[in-house]
Amino acid sequence: MTDTLHLLEKHFDTAFAAPDGVKKLRELILTLAMQGKLVPQDPNDEPASELLKKIEAEKERSIQEGKLKKSQPLPEIKSEEIPYDLPEGWEWVRLGEITNYNGRIKVNDKINPETWLLDLEDIEKDTSRIIYRAKYSERQSKSTKSIFKKGDVLYGKLRPYLNKVIVADRDGICSTEIVPITPFLDIDSDFIKWCMKRPYFLFYINKIMYGVKMPRLGTEDALMSLHPLPPLAEQKRIVEKIDRLMTGCDELEQKRSLRDQKRITVHTAAINRLLNSPEDDGRAWQFIAQNFKELYSTKENITELRKAILQLGVMGKLVPQDPNDEPASELLKAIEVEKERLIQDGKIKKSKLLPEIQPEEIPYDVPEGWEWVRLGKLFKVTSGKNLPKDKMINGYFPVFGGNGITGYHNEFNVERPTIVIGRVGYYCGSIHLTPNKAWVTDNAFITNYDETRLDQNFVIWLLKTINLQADKSATAQPVISGTKIYTILVPLPPLAEQKRIVEKIDRLMALCDQLEQHLESATHQQTRLLQAVMAQV
Repeated sequence: MTDTLHLLEKHFDTAFAAPDGVKKLRELILTLAMQGKLVPQDPNDEPASELLKKIEAEKERSIQEGKLKKSQPLPEIKSEEIPYDLPEGWEWVRLGEITNYNGRIKVNDKINPETWLLDLEDIEKDTSRIIYRAKYSERQSKSTKSIFKKGDVLYGKLRPYLNKVIVADRDGICSTEIVPITPFLDIDSDFIKWCMKRPYFLFYINKIMYGVKMPRLGTEDALMSLHPLPPLAEQKRIVEKIDRLMTGCDELEQKRSLRDQKRITVHTAAINRLLNSPEDDGRAWQFIAQNFKELYSTKENITELRKAILQLGVMGKLVPQDPNDEPASELLKAIEVEKERLIQDGKIKKSKLLPEIQPEEIPYDVPEGWEWVRLGKLFKVTSGKNLPKDKMINGYFPVFGGNGITGYHNEFNVERPTIVIGRVGYYCGSIHLTPNKAWVTDNAFITNYDETRLDQNFVIWLLKTINLQADKSATAQPVISGTKIYTILVPLPPLAEQKRIVEKIDRLMALCDQLEQHLESATHQQTRLLQAVMAQV
């Protein structure tokens, strides 16, 4: 027993490092507790069999006095139902033998407005902490309610709230999704709570729950559920030990949260300095380089690094400028000349005039040779072609919708790599690149631009720095329009610099990929270590 506890407490740090480690540690604590491996047994304790006899006598007395309704006897526990052996002095019991399940009366109409009214949303899922206490006057519209008394076990019987179990610290009423459970005689309410939060019980109820929309634990199934019952004195020792270890888990979670938040905060400050300093003195990059391993041990920071790389690229802070590059102003002139030629040839329609760029619209200064320009000056967008699911004939050509590939078709409507912008739905504004041949549906835009003067990969990265969803319509089915896209302001570098930027971004994004792979590998190793430790315990 001492060795088990020593191993458990020794490896708190392992749980600290592994993803879901603290959650797994909580599960292990409860598993050990309900197997009689968390605290030592005392041969002087009155055995649970004697406790059960007293409970039966107390139930009979309550029935005779009209305080309790007589219920159908529960079936005897069969040997094949028993999942593991218990220590001497313990007994396997059904929940209906040791508690009055949902036996409290329903409330009447006369309720004090100050009465505590508990709802499932007030209970934190894994920790079962009360995160809000509402008065009855706040929630009079709630469904049928039951009275509960201080010391009752309050159990959320709906999935996904099955881990929400508390012991009432005062009298009150609860909504219909919560079941008040009253332990018989002196059975420890906190012990019952931990019984109902242990992994084995959650596994049992997940197997037998009924209902599709909101699966729930039926009363009969709850009464029939199997639980280990130690002597009363040992129940109290177990609860005390669980509470102490769970407090340790709480502290671990708090430490992890503070550590991760600190990493994110420090990283955000460094990235903001890179993005917002008019002249980069190199200190921000130096700080990131010196603390690289620590900063990029969280997925959130790697995600933010990707965003920062793109932003630095389109701000002209990622690669040096070359004064010999043909300036972007010349690019724009050439693009306009090509547009006019296509209009004269009848290949494209003349577009509406875009508003002049006002000084107050410009968010930051760009390097010499760059230009601020509206997207409508650079390209046109057209909707793809409708392709209902029942008309899609399985083939080799990917079908692109609002969120990338949605299937394959035997025809195509673009025959070169094409930048596609999601137009309709939750993912409108997402950016994709088709292969040589593909079908683009009317849930997406096809982009057309002068590919000799705009680097395709630079256009992709540029579009990914823009929150196109900010301009979507506020409807049940979000949509973005070409009209709104055309007015968006973007920085345009010379063509040669576009290519240098793309090369640098690609290299740095590959580094981010490596960081994520390393983090995933480390996470996997931590998980395996935790599993090994738990197996050892």
